Amino acid sequence: MINHLKPQSIEAAQAIYQVFQASYKVEAAIIGTDNFPPLSRSVKDISRSKNVFYGYYDESELAGVIEVERLENRLDINSLVVSPEHFRKGIAGKLITYVLTQFDHDEAVVETATANKPAIQLYEKYGFVKFKQWVPDHGVTKTALTRRSNNSSE
Repeated sequence: MINHLKPQSIEAAQAIYQVFQASYKVEAAIIGTDNFPPLSRSVKDISRSKNVFYGYYDESELAGVIEVERLENRLDINSLVVSPEHFRKGIAGKLITYVLTQFDHDEAVVETATANKPAIQLYEKYGFVKFKQWVPDHGVTKTALTRRSNNSSE
């Protein structure tokens, strides 16, 4: 089941944080870095976020989280994580599909570490295509992907 999460609640922010930490530790290992900025995000940072969060629940357990931001007609997926105990259950795909259908948008954009091949393959499966690659200050090469909406006139 997918529910809207309200990170302003300390309980929700802590639950989001725990899934972020577990998932991002796996991602940091995949890409081979100890300096992975998402791991430095605190409960306080999450609770102050203006973004929209949705959680996938496996019974009563928060198993996955997607964080999005809507900028005019663009939907930015800022975070997509699944608790390692719930990998390979299709949760990430359900969360992607959910936000793509929940928000009216012309384009959806997501960024991930270039070395995170499983994430790139997942986004490509849902119609995203690579459009940019760069190295930010923290040194982890990133790839940006985009997906045009079926409602888009272009």
